[in-house]
Amino acid sequence: MFHQPTLAWHETLEIHELVAFQAIGLMKLKMGLQQIDDPALQNIYMQTIKELEMNLNELLQFYPYAPHPGQSSDYRVSDSFFAGDLLSFAKTAVRNYGIAITEVATPALRNVLKKQMNKAVASHERIYNYMYQTGNYPSYNLNQLLQHDMVLAKKAMSM
Repeated sequence: MFHQPTLAWHETLEIHELVAFQAIGLMKLKMGLQQIDDPALQNIYMQTIKELEMNLNELLQFYPYAPHPGQSSDYRVSDSFFAGDLLSFAKTAVRNYGIAITEVATPALRNVLKKQMNKAVASHERIYNYMYQTGNYPSYNLNQLLQHDMVLAKKAMSM
């Protein structure tokens, strides 16, 4: 598949971000699909669901090559799912503000975006701290982090 016996730490963490984000998105799409009446939108959702499942299957093939993979507890879908969704939203908000600020020419708008970005950073910190304290985001334990990803992705694909 590739030449190195393991993935590098930085690429392992990037894969983690992609798997966690896509698994939560897949779960949301599958839950939302049942509420959509428009056949064209249902088809778009179904195609997106298939593509995300393929993405997850492809990315999960690299997990055995992550540095020091290990075992962890099962992923709970209740509060941990919603917390993960909020964390993903907060992280995306921070990134979006960072991009938007680089496109702004009007000083007053830049000030508003910087103020809102700081709020988004604080929101990310709150939900991250909650997830870390409850054991739903073991960010300092790569083995547990990757195991949580695998459980979450498999659960999303089995829905």
